[in-house]
Amino acid sequence: MSGNTITTPDRVTYTPSRAARELGLKRREFDLAVHLGRIRTVPDEGGGGRRVAPVEIDRLRAEDGFPRSLHESVRAVGTGEAAAIMEVTKERFTRLARLGLVVPVYFYLNRYRALVWLYLADEIRQFATDEKNAHLVKGRMPEGLREQLDTGLDLRPRNWRGRHLGFLLRQAEDPWQRAGALAALLDPVQIADIAKDPYERAHLNRFRPGPPNHGAPGSPTALLAERIMTAGDPDEIGWLRADLAQTLDEAREHRSAPRPAPRQAPPAPQHDAHPSEPERTHRLLGWLRRRSA
Repeated sequence: MSGNTITTPDRVTYTPSRAARELGLKRREFDLAVHLGRIRTVPDEGGGGRRVAPVEIDRLRAEDGFPRSLHESVRAVGTGEAAAIMEVTKERFTRLARLGLVVPVYFYLNRYRALVWLYLADEIRQFATDEKNAHLVKGRMPEGLREQLDTGLDLRPRNWRGRHLGFLLRQAEDPWQRAGALAALLDPVQIADIAKDPYERAHLNRFRPGPPNHGAPGSPTALLAERIMTAGDPDEIGWLRADLAQTLDEAREHRSAPRPAPRQAPPAPQHDAHPSEPERTHRLLGWLRRRSA
């Protein structure tokens, strides 16, 4: 067994890094492919995260156009390149993204600490070539949409959360993990209001994924990731709370949250009605001393 593979009696599995090399992908491209469901993973039997089976590597290699087709399916572009694909200005593309008409798949903080959203090139191309979207790509923006933009509407964080939740739910294998995925988008106050039992809440938090890895804890990037990860719109919070409450009911039926064993009082000392031979001797000697005195 090596750090890149695990051998069991019935199968061999690869770490994400090894699987990415086998497929000719950069690690971020591999992670995105997993998030999008392009690459199927299996749980590590040793509890070390997700892994990839060789049969999945073979399936991807057998697809038409590999490796180019796989690379193109996970190609993520920023605003400038996305606007060029759509043949619009960057300003117009940003307005379409704020309206939620195109959904980001990734974000990061650049060296100027500006938030950068990335989009799938394939999805941008499909949006631009769809005749139903011609009036959005070319010509004057409809008045109703302009009014929404004027109010400061920006659906990019919410749409990213929806996409990320889909990934978390695909990875979940039981109701507790599904409940943890839903809880990942709510702040602790909301979770405590739904899971009032402290032991149940502690068990739920075991399955609550944190934000994607964006910098060291407490860094500006990590704080930004945490803020984007947490739902803020009242209606979004409402349906997340409703789904979490329902999924928690299913989780309770599936398996109760563990609780500490009840404390037992120490056993009371036992007084033997028939003292032992040394004890009888000790009592007799004491009686004789008292009598002699």
